[in-house]
Amino acid sequence: MSQAVEAVDTPPPSAATAPAEDPAELAARYGLSVSGARPTLAAYVGQLWQRRHFITAFATAKLTAQYSQAKLGQVWQVATPLLNAAVYYFIFGVLMNTKHNVPDYVPFLVTGVFVWTFTQSSIMAGTRAISGNLGLVRALHFPRAALPVSFALQQLQQLLFSMCALVVILLCFGVPPALSWFLVLPVLLLQFVFNTGVALVMARMGARTPDIAQLMPFLLRTWMYTSGVMWSIDKVLKNQHLPHVVHVLLSANPAAVYIDLMRFALIDSFHRGQLPPHVWAIAAGWALLAGVGGFIYFWKAEETYGRG
Repeated sequence: MSQAVEAVDTPPPSAATAPAEDPAELAARYGLSVSGARPTLAAYVGQLWQRRHFITAFATAKLTAQYSQAKLGQVWQVATPLLNAAVYYFIFGVLMNTKHNVPDYVPFLVTGVFVWTFTQSSIMAGTRAISGNLGLVRALHFPRAALPVSFALQQLQQLLFSMCALVVILLCFGVPPALSWFLVLPVLLLQFVFNTGVALVMARMGARTPDIAQLMPFLLRTWMYTSGVMWSIDKVLKNQHLPHVVHVLLSANPAAVYIDLMRFALIDSFHRGQLPPHVWAIAAGWALLAGVGGFIYFWKAEETYGRG
């Protein structure tokens, strides 16, 4: 009787000694993967390219809806930067007389305001790209980089509207069309890559610490005042005995580089001598550094967005 009980309680030798199968091997056998795992960088780029139509449509929809509640509607896309330029002209051009010895000051100022607004708005929108769209991030599966990229594209579309007004201003103030106007295209391309890269960096930081969005207006305002939006960096540096490092920092400032390149392309009185040495190499370097570096920095935290 005791032998029978012992036989019943003892498990079969094969079941007791069989090793448990490794979960990784089991998942590989049936084609399973970790939910929300970060894809490889190459796969991530491919996923983003596959959703290029979504990125474009999302950017266009955001731009259209931006002023949908205003009576003037899309007129504000041009009116807003023009009003900003008018305020800066009164304060800096008239009261502070920064227009002294700056030829074509109104085209000079409006170009600076429009180009700076492109960078400022892209970075601000990128900062809130994840934290401000958590419902979309948590509900749908897509590469999260699509959001900051689409916001930067939205601001590029906004700038193109503003550029139409800028052309009218240039013609009204006697600036003739020239072949150099075609340089606007590579300048916009480099600036868009730079803005998108910085927007990606700020999107990751803003997703982790949403309070950064409250700090950014102060940082961007400081950056604007050092970027020659309302005044000529070239003339200030000539008239001030500043350390060499200050000259380098002001001249290589990426926002100032793209602003001055746009002025050089559009305004015939803005000469090549007012540009820093190797300006195109600097512009391309900033675009490459911000674009590639920002994209990789954002991708490394892909699996964390929308969690917590």
